[in-house]
Amino acid sequence: MSGPHELHRPTVLVTDDSPQNIELMSRVLGPEYRIKVATSGDKALQLVYGDEPPDLILLDIMMPDLSGHEVCRRIKANPDRCRIPIIFVTAMGTVEDESLGLALGAVDYITKPISPPLVQARVRTHLALYDQSRELERMVAQRTAELVATRQQIIRRLGRAAEYKDHEGGNHVVRMAHVARLIGLEAGLGPASLQLLFQTTAMHDVGKIGIPDHILLKPGPLTPDEWTQVRTHPQIGAEIIGAHENELLSVARTIALSHHERWDGTGYPLGLQGEQIPLFGRIVAIADVFDALMSRRPYKAAYPLAQTLEIMASERGKHFDPTLLDAFFARQHEIVQIMAQYSDERGLQGD
Repeated sequence: MSGPHELHRPTVLVTDDSPQNIELMSRVLGPEYRIKVATSGDKALQLVYGDEPPDLILLDIMMPDLSGHEVCRRIKANPDRCRIPIIFVTAMGTVEDESLGLALGAVDYITKPISPPLVQARVRTHLALYDQSRELERMVAQRTAELVATRQQIIRRLGRAAEYKDHEGGNHVVRMAHVARLIGLEAGLGPASLQLLFQTTAMHDVGKIGIPDHILLKPGPLTPDEWTQVRTHPQIGAEIIGAHENELLSVARTIALSHHERWDGTGYPLGLQGEQIPLFGRIVAIADVFDALMSRRPYKAAYPLAQTLEIMASERGKHFDPTLLDAFFARQHEIVQIMAQYSDERGLQGD
């Protein structure tokens, strides 16, 4: 078992098909580093892709299965491992060989027979640079996370503003975000897409800020002119958010603009049909209608769950994407729990 000091030492992977070369490298570097060894390219890749990847790789070029060049190429093509520094250690000492190795992404090139002090110095230098690089990445990631969190709060607050505008339930955008995420999860979205969907759903109705109160709060049916005004809120929302290269705001704008489009092409404001409607807009449409049916509004009482589900099912292939509606029904029990957990009677939640 390794002691605490051993666990905190950097790990160097020595890859060479010669046991003598591995033994020599282990003697040279063993006093300062944890050493892992691989006698083939395949074994090296297994160790690199394992749960505890090395901090640096010393890589021979001439090996019987995969060449060092091919091993390097594969590692550099892997987003999760491409930053690990690779130093070629080889008897191939021409300028062309060195140029190829560096072009493939290696950070250095050591020729055999090795000089132990040179190997120690090169390894120490590149591990230090790698540590600096990882610390810089950590700081950038932390700062990026802070900026993203700030944008998320702005999005949530604008979503709240739209709720107050038409007196929808205080937790409407919270429920919407969770329901949309469950639909996306069942539909097979990956973690990054699910997080993006969860973060941006709150902005779907921000355009209602631009609709007069006497229309939004009207207890009875709307006139044709009033409906015309209400149907401008997706475009207003898109204009409020604006066009951005930032992914979070760009997706929020897409949702605001497209969540009232219908699968059969009879929605608004653009009359998009089927898969012309952005995926997130199709998901949010289902979550929005379900929550609206289940909630009290100035113009209607809350519908019972059974009636709501019946209405949802009747809109398959008309209002809703059939595949996404199937995803909704597959998660209906969890969705009902979300509705209870974030009920408006329980006060504002999710901030």
